[in-house]
Amino acid sequence: MPVRVVRPLDWVEPLAVAAGLAHRQGALCLLSDGGPKARRSWVACAPDRIIATRMEASQSFSALAEDGMDRFVVGLATYDAGARPATGDRGASPGDWPDLMLARYPAMLVFDHEARTVSAMGLGRDEGEATGAADEAVGWIASATPVAPGGVPAARFEPERPERDYIDAVADVVARIAAGELFQANIARAWSGELEPHADPFDVFARLAAGGAPYGAFWRIGDRVLVSNSPELFLTFDPHTRRIETRPIKGTRPRDADPGIDAAQAAELIASAKDRAENLMIVDLMRNDLSRVARPGSVVVETLFELESFATVHHLVSTVTGEVEPGLGPAEVLAASFPPGSITGAPKHQAMRVIAAHEGPRGAWCGSLFLLDDDGALTASVLIRTIAFWREGETWAFRTLAGAGIVADSDPASELQETETKIAAIRRALIGQA
Repeated sequence: MPVRVVRPLDWVEPLAVAAGLAHRQGALCLLSDGGPKARRSWVACAPDRIIATRMEASQSFSALAEDGMDRFVVGLATYDAGARPATGDRGASPGDWPDLMLARYPAMLVFDHEARTVSAMGLGRDEGEATGAADEAVGWIASATPVAPGGVPAARFEPERPERDYIDAVADVVARIAAGELFQANIARAWSGELEPHADPFDVFARLAAGGAPYGAFWRIGDRVLVSNSPELFLTFDPHTRRIETRPIKGTRPRDADPGIDAAQAAELIASAKDRAENLMIVDLMRNDLSRVARPGSVVVETLFELESFATVHHLVSTVTGEVEPGLGPAEVLAASFPPGSITGAPKHQAMRVIAAHEGPRGAWCGSLFLLDDDGALTASVLIRTIAFWREGETWAFRTLAGAGIVADSDPASELQETETKIAAIRRALIGQA
């Protein structure tokens, strides 16, 4: 086990510290909204080890257990890697994202929003190495830069296919459900474009961060950048209590500036039999997934259909927990449930086959970004509300998606509108209009 050195620091906004590090290799900001579900943020740069690999079905997340990945490890697993056992190899996604990217960080700044404290943490083989890493993290504070709104970052933001194609895809899935092929599938639309020459993906992240999200993220590895404004937890795992938790989101309504209309939208969502049924299907799926690694009888549904409200949407969220069997760790926990049920459907493998019939490779979108700390604790988000950036010459190209869970009584036009609601904050951050 590595030696840990911790230095307490005065409060500073994590986004400002991240802005000062944003152009460095491995720049990382896991930016929470400070709420009860995600009260900590994490900022770092300069990882000392990076792995980018194809994720074979037989190996899955085994790279997490490799010798030397025992510090703070941040990882990205693409949706397509998890879907491959059901769909086969469908080729590279736009930007050619590796199945699995891992980066080990010897130092990390941890921000506790509730306590208003910052800790500089350093890890090393001995106290001297750990002290040096902690000192480096302390030095990052000095580079903190106020984040000021800049110009509109994107040159264009265009749908990759006509709206009619999505409406037809939804109708096809409804017909498949009626025929007994499956119960639910999450079907997505994609948008793409490029940034203006003066703009950087961090500019987009800063604009999204103003709205707040429990699992916001910025991660720069070489010529790829991930920007996420995700509200959804995939998994947490505590190695001491053995507790595993997942919080799938299903059910969406748009927010409204008028308080009365906004409250009515929320009430309609809570009362919606369709949305509750959609949520319950995924809860049952996640119960099944967690049972693969949980002690028999320990998987329980702690909450059903809780309303959670974000900057642009209301969501229904449920919580499923369990106790992981002795001898199993983060790699097995992730493998048991990946890709997340909320963005696939039920039954999961058939839903992924139906998704493949209507979509190209998704890449990072609807995969998972996760943090494994030096104590073995895991936090993994679902990469919805997420943009993948990659270099094309001197320009940053990007791609993003938004999807909707299709069930037996889905209306294609309504599901199309749901994707517009979900993509609104990203569109605004990129081109200045929703």
